[in-house]
Amino acid sequence: MPKLTARDYATLLTFRSTLRRFERWSEEQARQVGLTAAQHQLLLAITGHTGDTRPTIGEIAEYLTVRHHSAVGLVDRAVEAGLVERVRDEQDSRVVRLEVTQLGEERIEALSELHLEELGRLAPILDHLAANLPVTGDSRS
Repeated sequence: MPKLTARDYATLLTFRSTLRRFERWSEEQARQVGLTAAQHQLLLAITGHTGDTRPTIGEIAEYLTVRHHSAVGLVDRAVEAGLVERVRDEQDSRVVRLEVTQLGEERIEALSELHLEELGRLAPILDHLAANLPVTGDSRS
């Protein structure tokens, strides 16, 4: 692999810094509507799930990259907060699926609108970074 350049390191730094600022901003937005960052991610994972049925806790654990038991605890707290409910699968009553409540829908909708606006603001930065990535096989002269 060719030696990394100062530009490569600067690009990586800008990317990581931009991600961290977005993450901090997102956490603050969640707090302002009374959610934790984890609850926000949970609501987004349920609402954004693209399958034909609502997601299971196992699927949520995959989306959030956490262990199953951690997802169970998060869901338990979200149920207590009135954000999420468990629903038995109509085809297989052994399977429990997750649905967002009206309160959860209100919160995720408000947050998602803000996040899409922020992503629109960040798009030029991310586009610039992507345009400056080295091409595979770049000789880095």
